[in-house]
Amino acid sequence: MELQTTIWFVVGASFALYFAIAIWSKAGSASEFYVAGKGIHPIANGMATAADWMSAASFISMAGLIAFMGYGGSAYLMGWTGGYVLLALLLAPYLRKFGKFTVPDFIGDRFYSPAARIVAVISLLVISLTYIVGQMTGVAVAFSRFLELDLFWGMIVGMTVVFSYTVLGGMKGITYTQIAQYVVLIFAYTVPAIFISLQLTGWFFPQIGLGATLSDGSGTYMLTKLNELVVDLGFAQYTTNASFGTLNIFLLTMALMIGTAGLPHVIVRFFTVPRVKDARRSAGWALIFIAILYTTAPAVGAMAMYNLVKTVHTGQEIKENQTLKYESRPQWMKNWESTGLLKFNDKNGDGKIQFYNDKNKAFTPTAEGYGWKGNELTVNNDIMVLANPEIAKLPNWVIALVAAGGIAAALSTAAGLLLVISSSISHDLLKGIIAKNISEKNELLAGRIAMSFAILLAGYLGLNPPGFAAQTVALAFGLAASSLFPVLMMGIFYKKMNKQGAIAGMLAGLLITILYIFIYKGFFFIPGTNLLPDTPQGWIFGISPQGFGTIGALINVAVAMLVAKITPEPSKEIQELVERVRIPR
Repeated sequence: MELQTTIWFVVGASFALYFAIAIWSKAGSASEFYVAGKGIHPIANGMATAADWMSAASFISMAGLIAFMGYGGSAYLMGWTGGYVLLALLLAPYLRKFGKFTVPDFIGDRFYSPAARIVAVISLLVISLTYIVGQMTGVAVAFSRFLELDLFWGMIVGMTVVFSYTVLGGMKGITYTQIAQYVVLIFAYTVPAIFISLQLTGWFFPQIGLGATLSDGSGTYMLTKLNELVVDLGFAQYTTNASFGTLNIFLLTMALMIGTAGLPHVIVRFFTVPRVKDARRSAGWALIFIAILYTTAPAVGAMAMYNLVKTVHTGQEIKENQTLKYESRPQWMKNWESTGLLKFNDKNGDGKIQFYNDKNKAFTPTAEGYGWKGNELTVNNDIMVLANPEIAKLPNWVIALVAAGGIAAALSTAAGLLLVISSSISHDLLKGIIAKNISEKNELLAGRIAMSFAILLAGYLGLNPPGFAAQTVALAFGLAASSLFPVLMMGIFYKKMNKQGAIAGMLAGLLITILYIFIYKGFFFIPGTNLLPDTPQGWIFGISPQGFGTIGALINVAVAMLVAKITPEPSKEIQELVERVRIPR
């Protein structure tokens, strides 16, 4: 079976499975729609949580960032996995014990304030919409290549699929769909990695292959050879942190950690299990399921970069006359060129592809000596994982499996985010404040209408994203870190935090972080509206927009504590409520 037919078959079969699950598990009540009736088994919930959390950023974009950033990309690995541990230990059990549907539910009741609920809803919408932009970017990338559609129509197909089964099944349908999606995406990620590790190093486990010697008989370690190749092309050593300074590594890692712990679409998953004990167990299972992919990602990134360089520069060493002729480029390059995510510009007119770091002024004399007049190959970071099996010339069924996995990763998280947006508007805002006597039927209708508008906005922004999928998602984590995480932590562990402090802290953290992001990424991510260049030289005090969430969180806490000190304490009943939630019984 030829490649495109295989892709259509595998992707089509996965779509049929998702729709069948959604129809089988259709939500019939508000409880099933929002929290799956609180009846999901911890292992199943752990698998669904892993799929919900491991988005397009994890599957499609993270290894691509690592491929081009090298060791500096480990900030994404450390931040996201460390954040999940924070969430599992410090938030999930207590929020489940509180017993509400959503994060704004908890904030509204804990701080005895409709205003606090509204600010939480606003924060949640900003976070979720930013996050879903990254997912829709991943959807467009995967669909445009593997379904042979341009980015616009790839986005339309992706929006239609995720909207259909989300509206139909609610949290109940999403949970069982995400279990299937996790199985698809984890096989799609690990199987090609195993093949490529065997090809390059002879080791079955990519985690070991990453630190092993090449199987070409040279006895050279793969990372040593990769370092040599990228340095000879003007890039920094792959195994050193040249992408970020120490400050930004710390701020980005911390923002991703506390942002993960404040993500509403992940937190809500712990409301779907029957008991507090089950929330802890499902968190542990989810961490195991997540670790399978996250320990594989560094190997995938390194091997993808190695294969890319060896494809373009065909000799054992980097030499001017051993670069790939454009007319002889492999089929995978032609496939990705048609999407516009891989581009070639023959700057010196020699008909060959030169791929190197033309921004490195120290390398310019060497490049000029070769007759090179600039880098001629532009590769979008987000294609590296999806293109990896094609670069390595793996069987068609493996390439099709990766296509299905990338689409599953993007769809699973997009569905969870749509549900959070829906519940925040219909349950937290409409039923909780505006129309408290609304019927359950009308509440569900309002939720589905809210989803419709959210998916349209997300689709538009996904076609005009502020960065690669993982970078866009990092912005959402920064917003969660600066707005929701501090107030959740103080709500659980500081019984004297009052509504005035919580509201002031959330607003201060959220607004200053949004402003900082807009200064560099453009207001509402509209191209050309940024006030300062998004470069290390343009960043204030050298702090990247992705890492500013840590600063926003500190501002949130400082403002909240200051305001709480000069305003009345919460009532005795509220303080006793906090004690009951925090102390296990």
